Order: sequence, then C-alpha cells, then structure tokens
Amino acid sequence: MRMPHPTPTNDPLPFEHGAAGDRPREAADRPPLQWSGAAVAAFDALLHELHPDAARVDDARLRRLALWLLDLPPGEAHAVLDARMDRLQLLRAMRDDPDWDSDEPTRARLAKLVDYVERDDDLIPDGEPLLGRLDDVLLIELAWPAFAEESEDYRDFCDYREHEHPGGDAARKRATWLRDRLDELALWQHRVRVHEMHYVDAPFGADPPFRVGR
Repeated sequence: MRMPHPTPTNDPLPFEHGAAGDRPREAADRPPLQWSGAAVAAFDALLHELHPDAARVDDARLRRLALWLLDLPPGEAHAVLDARMDRLQLLRAMRDDPDWDSDEPTRARLAKLVDYVERDDDLIPDGEPLLGRLDDVLLIELAWPAFAEESEDYRDFCDYREHEHPGGDAARKRATWLRDRLDELALWQHRVRVHEMHYVDAPFGADPPFRVGR
C-alpha cells in the first residue's frame, strides 16, 4: 500500500486510480491519444531520477489521466493545470534566488525538472490543446515530494524576508530567519508545556485552591 505523500495542491491528480496496465476505453468521437512507448519510458526514467519513490508512469495510467482531464469542464481542467504550474514558478524562484542555498543535488533535480517543462517536444507536444501541459504537470505532481519540504522552507523564508527585512549577506539573512523561527518554536513548546501542567497537585478530596465566594 502506497503511503500518502506530499502533493502540490490539496487535490491530488487521480493518477493511480484503476488497475495497473488496464487500458481505458477512449471515446469514439475524440481523436485517439497518441504518444510513443519510448517517450513514456523516457518520461518515467526522468521522473525516477527526480524522485526514486514516485509511482510508475505507464501508457494505461497516462491515458486514464488524459481522459479524466478531457472530461472536466474546460475552466476546471485549466484550473487543474494552472495550480500545478504555479508551483513551478515557486521552484524557479527557489533555484534563482541568491539568498537561498539549495544543495547541489537539489539544484540538479530542479534544473532537470525545469528543462523538461520548458521543452516543446516532450512526451506530449506543448501545442496540443489542453493535453499539451498534462505531462508537465504530471511531472511536477509526481516529483513534488523531492522538493516539498525545501519549498515550504523557502516560502516561509520569503515571507520572513519580506516582513522582517533581515540585514547582511545571504548567509546572514538565512541564519537570522532560522534563529528567529527556532525561537518561535521554543516559545510555542513552552506555552504547550505550561498549558498542560497541573499548577497544584492537591490530594484527592481536598478543597480546590481557588473558590468564588457568594
């Protein structure tokens, strides 16, 4: 059983629904979905370079997802795509921000992800109406666990930088952000402990320490 994993939005794509390898039936009134098995295999290989624990992408799952997207009302379908492409903007910003210091493996994964999305001749050509972005958002969706934790840290850092205006070079700004967040966490933990404490351990049956007179 696959454990829940981070996704770019609160509504994961229904990618793993249905039996693996079970080819869905396509509507007769639509042009057939076309992509090569080699392109699907290359896409799956890239995905697992980015996130080794990702679900496998095969022809049947991709077709099922494409048919699901095509069955949505147009506005809803575009919202599904746009929500995930917005996350790509966050990853681009994280990659390009001189105040942020992603490690080299993360930067290499980011570069591969962004390079794929910016290509026109990928698994589904970008000029294909609606479906042209499906492979891009699917890559973002399934590779997201590789970037989720750091992207949340980066969003918090950007919010802190905007409101607190830490001074100094990039390293000083990050150190100030981290110190202040740790101080906030320590204060929160202290308040929780105080809330859970029993101020007076009175023996059973004893009068309460405070009474309201009448």
